[in-house]
Amino acid sequence: MSGSSAVSGAAPCRFAHYFAICGIDTETGLEPDELAALYQWLEADRQGRDPDTAATGENFEQSPLKRTFKSKVLARYPQNVEWNPFDQDAVNMLCMPKGLSFRTQADQRDPQFHSFIITKEDGSRTYGFVHTFYEEVTSPQICSAMHTLYQMHNAESTPSSSSSSSSSSMDSLASSLDEADSPTSSSSSSRRAGGYDSSRDTLYVSKALCLITPMPFMHACRRFLSQLHRAVTADTAPPLPLESYVHNILYEVPLPAPGRSLKFHGVYEPIVCQRPGLGELQLADFPLAEAFTLLGAENLVQVFTCTLLEMQILLYSHDYQRLMTVAEGITTLLFPFQWQHVYVPILPASLLHFLDAPVPYLMGLQSKEGADRSKLELPQEANLCFVDIDNHYIELPEDFPQFPNKTELIQELSEVLLSFGLSANTGAPPRTRTSPSSAPGSTPSTPGRERKTVALRQLEDDGRNGNLAVEELAVLQLLQGNATLERLQALTKRTGVTVARVDALRAGVKAQSTEGQGGRTAAEEEELRNAKLNVQLREVFASRFTTMFADYEAFVIQSAPDLESWLTNREQMHNFDKASFLSDQPEPYLPFLSHFIETQMFATFIDNKIMSQWEEKEPLIRVFDARIDKARLYNVRAPSHRSSSYQRCSILKESAQAIEQRLMKIDHTAIHPHLLDMKIGQGKYTQGFFPKLQADVLNTGPTNNKWSHRTATAQRKKDRHRQQTEHLALDNDLKEKYMQEARSLGKNLRQPKLSDLSPAVIAQTNWKFVEGLLKECRMKTKRMLVEKMGREAVELGHGDANITGLEENTLIASLCDLLERIWSHGLQVKQGKSALWSHLLHYQAREEKLDQSESPVSQVPERRKSDSFIAMPSLRVSLIQDMRHIQSMSEIKTDVGRARAWIRLSLEKKLLSQHLKQLLSRQALTKKLYKRYAFLRCEEEKEQFLFHLLSLNAVDYFCFTSVFTTIVIPYRVVIIPIKKLSNAMTTSNPWVCASGELGDSGIMQIPKNVLEMTFDSAFRPHTHISALFKCQNLGKLTTVQLGHDNAGLLAKWLVDCVMVRNEITGHTYRFPCGRWLGKGVDDGSLERVLIGELVVPSGEEDSGRGCRTPPLQRSPSQSRRISITSLSGRGYKPTSAQIQEAIGESVNNIIKHFHKPEKERGSLTVLLCGENSLVAALEQFFNHGFKSARLFQKTVFVWDFVEKAVAYMESADQMGDLQETAEPLGMTCQSLCHYVNSINSTPRNIGKDGKFQLLVCLGARDRLLPQWLPLLVECPLILRMYEDTALLRDRSTVNTLIGVLETIHDFPITLEASLVKGIDL
Repeated sequence: MSGSSAVSGAAPCRFAHYFAICGIDTETGLEPDELAALYQWLEADRQGRDPDTAATGENFEQSPLKRTFKSKVLARYPQNVEWNPFDQDAVNMLCMPKGLSFRTQADQRDPQFHSFIITKEDGSRTYGFVHTFYEEVTSPQICSAMHTLYQMHNAESTPSSSSSSSSSSMDSLASSLDEADSPTSSSSSSRRAGGYDSSRDTLYVSKALCLITPMPFMHACRRFLSQLHRAVTADTAPPLPLESYVHNILYEVPLPAPGRSLKFHGVYEPIVCQRPGLGELQLADFPLAEAFTLLGAENLVQVFTCTLLEMQILLYSHDYQRLMTVAEGITTLLFPFQWQHVYVPILPASLLHFLDAPVPYLMGLQSKEGADRSKLELPQEANLCFVDIDNHYIELPEDFPQFPNKTELIQELSEVLLSFGLSANTGAPPRTRTSPSSAPGSTPSTPGRERKTVALRQLEDDGRNGNLAVEELAVLQLLQGNATLERLQALTKRTGVTVARVDALRAGVKAQSTEGQGGRTAAEEEELRNAKLNVQLREVFASRFTTMFADYEAFVIQSAPDLESWLTNREQMHNFDKASFLSDQPEPYLPFLSHFIETQMFATFIDNKIMSQWEEKEPLIRVFDARIDKARLYNVRAPSHRSSSYQRCSILKESAQAIEQRLMKIDHTAIHPHLLDMKIGQGKYTQGFFPKLQADVLNTGPTNNKWSHRTATAQRKKDRHRQQTEHLALDNDLKEKYMQEARSLGKNLRQPKLSDLSPAVIAQTNWKFVEGLLKECRMKTKRMLVEKMGREAVELGHGDANITGLEENTLIASLCDLLERIWSHGLQVKQGKSALWSHLLHYQAREEKLDQSESPVSQVPERRKSDSFIAMPSLRVSLIQDMRHIQSMSEIKTDVGRARAWIRLSLEKKLLSQHLKQLLSRQALTKKLYKRYAFLRCEEEKEQFLFHLLSLNAVDYFCFTSVFTTIVIPYRVVIIPIKKLSNAMTTSNPWVCASGELGDSGIMQIPKNVLEMTFDSAFRPHTHISALFKCQNLGKLTTVQLGHDNAGLLAKWLVDCVMVRNEITGHTYRFPCGRWLGKGVDDGSLERVLIGELVVPSGEEDSGRGCRTPPLQRSPSQSRRISITSLSGRGYKPTSAQIQEAIGESVNNIIKHFHKPEKERGSLTVLLCGENSLVAALEQFFNHGFKSARLFQKTVFVWDFVEKAVAYMESADQMGDLQETAEPLGMTCQSLCHYVNSINSTPRNIGKDGKFQLLVCLGARDRLLPQWLPLLVECPLILRMYEDTALLRDRSTVNTLIGVLETIHDFPITLEASLVKGIDL
């Protein structure tokens, strides 16, 4: 087309690319909307009816004026623009999302304005602005066709024909949209509701004028289109033919340059627009004030947070422009980030099936006037944020983190709004989604009631007209009339205090009183106010991100030498050091930030940052980085000290001034519209009808236009420059492919294709979804593994292995979200809010019905077990049993919550993949619940998905135990004696007390008659004591106290170990003992504190060996205990160097423990008393060279030495020998004696080694160990009880030890209750 080539050079710099007209095609007449028919076909297919019969019959139940008829693009100028090809289907669909609409003279026919957006594959956007008005139908064929349709409708509709309700979610969605305006079925009422009779009624049909522009100059386009329409309806003809104005805006009005303003001329008045400079926030012309007024500041911030966390957001309003205003408002606030997923602010009626998309989306759905939200059944709601714009309320997903400093942010936004005379308090409080039992009707604020209160509030506070709320004006008048208050305020001003609220009120009133000054029209004034308010509100949000991500650059990992290698290895690379970044943030920010840095928008932001080394910086990053640099200049804060105190935005004034200056002083005025070279007689028109414009003059631009020539040469220069800078050897297509690949995770669909909606296209779209879900699953499981694998991961080159509990929780939450999306893709019929839980319930019902007698378990084959495992009866693997555990938890109130708890439990038990495989193995059920194209019915993808989940079994999760801390859990305890050396049973009464990270069980007596006997593979009998008890979740188990009351003849008892199993999660802990309990044997102890370790079931040891998380430490093994205390001393004796190394290592471990974030520290008890612990190392130190074994005498323990030393000190004290010593030493001596005596007088029978352990622990807690050591060394008894070579008698070694022990004084050591029971110090 010659026209398009003539304007090609200038097109990128033109204000508007196309002018289009949509409406009824009088040639083809009335055509039912094919897309609506296709939609019915899809619905019929879903419900299993014969699709062909559904699509053929017309919908006679609906009044003809309400039916959808096909609109067409009647004309467009120019025919094509090279870099923005005209998408006819999309423009037609978005100009008239519901097709043509008919009215009669009795109906309202006000013109409407709305805008739309078309997002291309590469993410670039084109904006459309539409002015819709009603034009009289002059074609007799169309009038008679409508007349006939009415006659048929009246004949058809009889009172009985109410449509049968369908359970299908999509169907009910469609019907709820239509219900509100379907007339009652009796024929008389349909005539009353505005029927049409060609003899007496005038028929009108909608027509749309549309401007398509590269940038969102909403106000300017709105004014231009409304002036164009006014010219048609006015009594007098416009000054020039309409072609002149259209030609002018298409070819002679340039885009304003960055930082400049532009004035061009409409039909009657000049129109002004401005574009922000390079360092400012990008252009956003949609009035944010309206979004805030519609939703209220708090609701808007909550929706904004959901958007940042990439949830599914559905806007709902009867007004297209409102949908667009809120959607664009929220996305412009995301600076410097960009929404990366499906973005359809206006969802045409024919695309309703898109709500089924299993990806994050931001979509707008038109509601019919008066439609009831409760009837709107949406395909998936587990992760949905539903925004009812007209009723000013939102429904939020169940648990999502709050935006940091939310209250202060809302306060600051409210003050900005107030300074422009707007209230921020519209909007009902947000609701969190709850279980179906609490229906909207039962809550105190039903939408109906809200609507009334909101309407009242709007009457007194009509924010959209800029009025101050009545009350605020009254307050201000009161303040201004009150002399005392005036004086007070003057005084506060002098002392430098400002009364923000009063100032804001005054500014608001002043802002209104000055309107219309300076020779500007009210409309211009309104526009200026909107622009200033817009930029100030956006600045408040932008400054939050500037503060929160001020140091982000320090954590970006630049690992590739050039763009090509970076793009090829994109998926394997870590681009951002998340763990270090989070450890640097204030505690209150973490829940939000840990989720946010996992989103696609953050990943893309970091990718763009990395690519800016090789390419030109993205404008958003350029502006953001400049702001951070500027903030650093003014505010030099040490990055290590992040404070969570709120920093207000400091540039509100200057940002508003920049806009005001541009609008006051116009930089450029476009050429005036002028007469075109048209034939005589062209350009005539009839009042009230938009004429057919002359294509020949509108399809070509001016050839002699200086400006278009200038931009063409500038463009050529730019192209040449670009070619020179492409020094990369990459073939451009290949590079583009890499780029798309590198950025495509979850982004393969920005916007559904708005054309050619054949079932094949829909299938293709769904296939893209399936591929996207699988890819996302692969990435998520990989990330969860890499983060969790600890040291091995670092060795494999996966970056720093430092996963925080918080980060783990975030990853698991996003896995739950992914599973919910997978389970809701392609659902036949939606039941409940959680698709996964609904499927599980179906499965449970089937299994229980199938077989009441036999239990539906997938029995796992028994493996050969070690001795300690023989004692534990195996836990069945049962999906249903796990469901019952969840169902019995009263803490969880909703289906979404239950599904998440079940996922966490299965993950902790390493059964997630196995359970889901079991669930999906019932194919008849899957077929009944899901459509053919659903992810769960794509066999190959499903297999791969289960395989990815199986890989998570390689690591240990405690994601159920650590989250549901208040539930009651049954624990099984098994005590295993060493039968070779002692009786298998005891006549005494044993008891246990288990302690974990969340608390202890209290002492539980074990009944005597629970002796059990099992046989191992060689049929040797094993006896042990087993008992089951219930108590509140103890978390990961750390210690078990085991004791007995020494009653009866066979009281002495040699215990090998204690096993404890959590009967819900199946986690089993082994607490080694290997010591006697009983008077007169070993160290005479009747109770011991044992330190546990998590046991790996034997089958897993091989499969998970290469990648286990490091094991917990446990209580000192039998060999060590016996080696220290045995008569012969046969065991292994460590050398002095080894002992010193062990002490250093144990102290080091304690220090490392305190350097970890609090939530990941694990058990301190293990480091104090377990194997390789401080107590163990000091025991070795004190035993070195100790003369313990004497012939024919009983064993001497280290505690005996301590007791004797204390007795010596006390006697020396009484004789006055210690009086001369320095005062502090005397105090130390008293403290040692006091502690030892307290330990000896405790009612607990903990034995001599237990007492020594307690002394070390208390000494470490109270920072006394280094002071006690010299006292023991100075004691003369040491010569009698220790060899000359003993470490305790080597002065330099003791001094080194004291120095080492002093290093733990900086840390607050708290002891577990099980260690210090009965000691009051």
